[in-house]
Amino acid sequence: MNAEAVVRALWDRMQARDWAGVGDLLADDVVVEWPASAERIVGRDNYVKINAEYPEGWSIRVLRVVAVGDTVVSEVEVPHEGMGVHRVASFWTVRDGRIVEGREYWTALGQDPSPQWRAAWVQPM
Repeated sequence: MNAEAVVRALWDRMQARDWAGVGDLLADDVVVEWPASAERIVGRDNYVKINAEYPEGWSIRVLRVVAVGDTVVSEVEVPHEGMGVHRVASFWTVRDGRIVEGREYWTALGQDPSPQWRAAWVQPM
């Protein structure tokens, strides 16, 4: 699979709760960082487990995937029955058909309220 196909497969397999299949797309020593929560996940097993243990009630909708060489950027929406709608912008590095590193920026819609000083120049979404 090319790099874009690997990342699309990652999201498809997560949606299917195919945790073994997710693991097949990751290097053994994959490193994924979540800067918003200041966490680093090291290793395939840890990344798979943290996603498999996430409380149920969610689904995944891929909004876009852009690939250049071995770098793939994905934007995904993850609505959750009890926790609202989250969005994630993910930056992946894929080598030899496996994800070797990633950086994901997770946020909940409306989590970062617009300050009043910008009101004259913005529109609510």
